[in-house]
Amino acid sequence: MDRLSIAGLLVAIFAIYLGFVLEGGSIGALFELPALIIVVGGTLGAVMLQSSSRQFYHAFALLKWVFTPPRYDIEEGIEKIVLWASKSREAGYLALENIALDEEDTYTRKGLNLLVDGADIENISASLELDLEIYREHNLRSANVFESMGGYSPTIGILGAVLGLIHAMTNLTEPEMLGQGIATAFIATIYGVGFANLIYLPVANKIKEIVHQQTMYREMIFEGLIAIAQGENPHAIENKLSAFRLEQ
Repeated sequence: MDRLSIAGLLVAIFAIYLGFVLEGGSIGALFELPALIIVVGGTLGAVMLQSSSRQFYHAFALLKWVFTPPRYDIEEGIEKIVLWASKSREAGYLALENIALDEEDTYTRKGLNLLVDGADIENISASLELDLEIYREHNLRSANVFESMGGYSPTIGILGAVLGLIHAMTNLTEPEMLGQGIATAFIATIYGVGFANLIYLPVANKIKEIVHQQTMYREMIFEGLIAIAQGENPHAIENKLSAFRLEQ
């Protein structure tokens, strides 16, 4: 569980709520169903129009990363690579077969299997580089779905404001309807800007950061496996990979 993400969301919401209340506002005044439908529905519709179905659904599948991000321990990864290097020097690449079967990370498992199968360095490098690039791009494009929502939301909020004002202008002689239209106008703008800057854009950036961490971890795995394939000394491999500790 990522406590920082939870704390950040709560702090942002509480700060806005507290400031509004201190100004004499009522929290109930911020809930306006028509404005919510316009902003959320319009934003979702715009993003659905621009995205492929696979990318759209994958983006929402990654939402769980914001609060429960996958764990990639650089230090633990270096220790495992050094162990693999020692085992392969002592008993050959076949000693890594059982390790590959137990490995949970699909990228690491594929690299180990390539070593066990006796693939040459060029094939190992090409295969792992391609997998890494495709994985990275696929997840970044999913993060861009939320980034796009952050771009559309304020504009849809302005559209909701204009619709609210149009509704208000058609009811100038009816004070109750006039107030409803004006409320929808202002609250739609708040929803558009608020959702963009408190939810959509932070979620997009959080996913991008997690993808960056994953990419760095897998680049470390890549460098380690290539070093093993080249027969480098385990101690030399550890020294080479120590630079990745800066990413922790």
